[in-house]
Amino acid sequence: MLFLVGLGLGDEKDITVKGLEAVQSCKRVYLDAYTSIVIGCRNEATGAPETAPLESFYGIAPGTIVLADRELVEQKADQILAGATEANIAFLVVGDPFGATTHTDLFLRAIKQNIPVKVIHNTSIVNGVGACGLQLYSFGAIVTIPFFTDRWRPDSFYAKIESNQTLKLHTLCLLDIRVKEQSEQDLLAGRRVYEQPRFMTVRQAAAQLLEVEAKLKRNVCGPDSPAVAIARLGADSQRIVFGTLGEFVDAYDELFGAPLHSLVLPGPEIHELEMEMLQLNILPGSKLSKN
Repeated sequence: MLFLVGLGLGDEKDITVKGLEAVQSCKRVYLDAYTSIVIGCRNEATGAPETAPLESFYGIAPGTIVLADRELVEQKADQILAGATEANIAFLVVGDPFGATTHTDLFLRAIKQNIPVKVIHNTSIVNGVGACGLQLYSFGAIVTIPFFTDRWRPDSFYAKIESNQTLKLHTLCLLDIRVKEQSEQDLLAGRRVYEQPRFMTVRQAAAQLLEVEAKLKRNVCGPDSPAVAIARLGADSQRIVFGTLGEFVDAYDELFGAPLHSLVLPGPEIHELEMEMLQLNILPGSKLSKN
């Protein structure tokens, strides 16, 4: 059987009892290591994901958990599924198993190979974002903001933000992470050299949004647009800050702290209860302060 196990958001202790029992029954265990990371299980110096805290808490042997990078999951998925009709295999996902289309693909591959699949759900950013005070039923389409490069500065995601604003809906922006990725030069040269892990910050995301607005002039995201910064959601060090995009660009990095970061763009009509919640985390000195 293939177990798709959600790990939640904070650390190794966020796994459910059902998920833990599944992991302990498995012959092989894989951890998705490129769509997200377990906040409390990363090397502070390099940012790379670490499996030792998970293995220790789960009570399984050191080295049991295999880090599944993009290449393994997207191009060599059959290696993960091999033998799953005779033994239990677990694929661990930060958040909820269906938080990314990649995991849906793995699910469908297993079904087509007549491999029994059991999905064990957990908290994800999609429902955890309610901690900022905005009502979940008022969120629209989710967008991902990618890292800009010197030659690639996409703006296609901006249309979804504009659509949400038109519909008076909030937008959850997931910020790009790059774990075990190659530079354009190494990729073109065929060199298997990988960059240090990188995680987009709220400041970077806000700056890129303002850049796109300056280019497209759609009056969607300006310096005075309200925004909610969310850092390390679900962890003990969770941080939520309400301010404007311009204020976030001008803020110091320590205000938000270590990864992972997300950004929420409230819709044009914020309910009074939502605003009351947002004011609990107002950026000191913000022009959005009601005090």
